[in-house]
Amino acid sequence: MLGWPTAPGTPVRLRTGVRFDVLDVPVQAGHAALRRLGPPGATPRRPGFPVALRGGRMLLLVAAGGAEELPGLLEWLEWGSLPLDLTAVGAGGLVEAPLLPATGATGAAGSAGATDVAGSADVAGSAGAAGSADVGRAGRGSALPPPRPRDHDGRARRGAAVWLRPPKQEGGAETSLPALSAVGGTAAAPDLARLVHTLATECHRFRLSSRCASPRLARATR
Repeated sequence: MLGWPTAPGTPVRLRTGVRFDVLDVPVQAGHAALRRLGPPGATPRRPGFPVALRGGRMLLLVAAGGAEELPGLLEWLEWGSLPLDLTAVGAGGLVEAPLLPATGATGAAGSAGATDVAGSADVAGSAGAAGSADVGRAGRGSALPPPRPRDHDGRARRGAAVWLRPPKQEGGAETSLPALSAVGGTAAAPDLARLVHTLATECHRFRLSSRCASPRLARATR
């Protein structure tokens, strides 16, 4: 895929820290963050940079080096002291290569009507890979339609990752990745600081809403 380096074995795993890093958040927080980062007054159907889903997790690709910047960014943005379910995979890490979304009736990948896709990032690599950080959960459902994978070998049924927005095949996919150097961001992708702040906010909201829901559920089952 795009000449990105891979590790030997099956399924195919992509090496992080070379051409890109990954931010890993609860899918509810990820969808809520993408809604906030979308154009004002519009409901974004696709993020402007590569994003994948795996189970209950969303994987957002960022520029290489972003994982190393995450702990410092969280401290600078005053999120460092809070337990957030936000992690980063950088140099020395691996992520399972996502499946391409199926082509819907309209011919667009992941078109409306696609079935729900679940997935949790199956992240491998050296323990304590640069940029790993604990972070919380956020938001509720999303208007972003999950794609339906081609599932010839049953990988999706086993929780394989699936692209919500695949990387561009032309013109250098890395140029669309959120990065600190992209001050203010572009029309396609926000700058890394804005993305991290938005993800942390939605992770925190999701964590608080989950904690509030637990006592109510416990009382209802008595």
